[in-house]
Amino acid sequence: MTEQPKIAARPMVTVGRLLPIVEWLPAYRRELLVPDVLAGLAVWAVMVPESMAYSGIVGVPPIMGLYTIVPPLIVYALLGTSRLLVVGPDTATGLISALTVGAIVAQGTTDYNLLTSTLAVLIGVFFLIFGACRMGWMAAFIPTPVMRGFIEGLVCVTIIGQVPHLLGISGASGNFFTKLWHVLQHLRDISFAPALTGLLGLAAMLWLRHAAPRLPAALVVATVATLVVGLLGGEAAGISVVGPLPTGLPHFVLPNLDPKTLMALAPGALAIVLVGYAEALGAAKAAAMQGGGDVDPNQELVAHGGCNILSGMFGGFLVVGSLSKTSVAMVAGASSQMANLVAAVLCFLTLVLLTPLFRDLPHPALAAIVIAAMLHLSKPQYLRSLYHRSTWEFLIAAIVIVAELTLGVLQGIGLGVVLALIMVVYRTSHPQVAVLGQIPGVEAYRDVKWHADSITFPGLLIWRPGGDLFFASIGHAIAGLRASLAASNPPATHVLFVADSVDLIDTSSCDELLNCIKELRSRGITLAFARVRDPVRERMKASGIEAVVGAANIFERVTDGVRAWQQGQHTPS
Repeated sequence: MTEQPKIAARPMVTVGRLLPIVEWLPAYRRELLVPDVLAGLAVWAVMVPESMAYSGIVGVPPIMGLYTIVPPLIVYALLGTSRLLVVGPDTATGLISALTVGAIVAQGTTDYNLLTSTLAVLIGVFFLIFGACRMGWMAAFIPTPVMRGFIEGLVCVTIIGQVPHLLGISGASGNFFTKLWHVLQHLRDISFAPALTGLLGLAAMLWLRHAAPRLPAALVVATVATLVVGLLGGEAAGISVVGPLPTGLPHFVLPNLDPKTLMALAPGALAIVLVGYAEALGAAKAAAMQGGGDVDPNQELVAHGGCNILSGMFGGFLVVGSLSKTSVAMVAGASSQMANLVAAVLCFLTLVLLTPLFRDLPHPALAAIVIAAMLHLSKPQYLRSLYHRSTWEFLIAAIVIVAELTLGVLQGIGLGVVLALIMVVYRTSHPQVAVLGQIPGVEAYRDVKWHADSITFPGLLIWRPGGDLFFASIGHAIAGLRASLAASNPPATHVLFVADSVDLIDTSSCDELLNCIKELRSRGITLAFARVRDPVRERMKASGIEAVVGAANIFERVTDGVRAWQQGQHTPS
């Protein structure tokens, strides 16, 4: 009788893991509805103008930004594990999308728009594959300094790309410095009306962010700019506007499945998955710290896969979890994904009823919204702090920034990931070995470099490797042991090898360590072990190390090894 409920509960657990909404929706409390509705209204007020503005980064018409909102909000509410995360268009990944598609076809064409949606579908497929393979750990391959350097470089690249729209001058292709030089050369060509519109919009965005942070600054600026341009006839004065937008729901878009095209899109798609997932997971964890709840990294991959596939198949572009939009929802009082569902309904009504209102929305105002968002994203104080905390990590972040500005966005983030992996390999292969001494008055042993008052024992070297011993690290570890023996004064005749930091020892390390022990014994130096973990000891047994050292010379505590050596010193030969 007791087994049947357990068996019946298993399918529900599986359904709850794949569709988290079936767990939180039945427990939803009615008193949370009003705060969630208000939060949904705030998310809608931010997402509509920002999605149209970010479409300029992606290089597609503004209507595709509106097509991008509704499907992801609904899909994430069904599949996502974060209570508060808002999924939508993003600046960082949007620029990578533009560069990826722009390398194949020219912007402004039907093929470009189709490939942008195809790229979103391909990104979704990669997300689903990684989620099915339980690869939620992959976000760890972009450390914070690399990600921060990437964002800082991206801020510069994005802003310089929007300056021509802001000032009403022609744009240029190329890297950051090429675009900057083009802008400087064409400053005399600035059109007064577009520049005034853009600069006033940017000033208003920055002022509203400071003076009224709860107000949807993007919606206010977009609305006021649209009304002013429409009433004063700004289009006739040379102000570029969005123009007529189609009303109604998007049509189903069949992605381009040509194998050559998909192969050309794949590198950019993988870069977007890596960068976007790291950003989304960070936003989800930040929301969980404030709003509670757990985040399943693997299920987040699945949720982002569904969001991107539906966005692309309904004529939109890629989406990821956004910390800025999530912050809007949290500040507005959101308590669950019900706020996102409310925002999805409002965005649906916008598509059906309100698109004619955006006809006179000026492009300089959209550029101002993008630039203000990027300035808000920049955190130069982090780089200053990083410089004082770790020169090497600051250097990696600086290299990423310079690479983005000179080589390109994809090259910058790729170089950053490669440098981070090289740093991981270097650190794991160069463990920080230490000579230990006893802290006075207690049975604790610490690195003598950091504890000058620690007690050492003449003739005894208490030595510890800084991590696992494997084929790439054993050489450095043995070299460190020999250097410590050479520096001991008086010369040590006994080594107590403290292995509490070793969780893994492979066969190559066992062989090298056994040879080292035999060499030391030939020089009259004995060796014992302390705090050896069980899996490591089994490997040592199998390789013959324990037989050479002797089981009696492997101690549970460092103190036991020290006392055994002291007793041996006082035992007559």
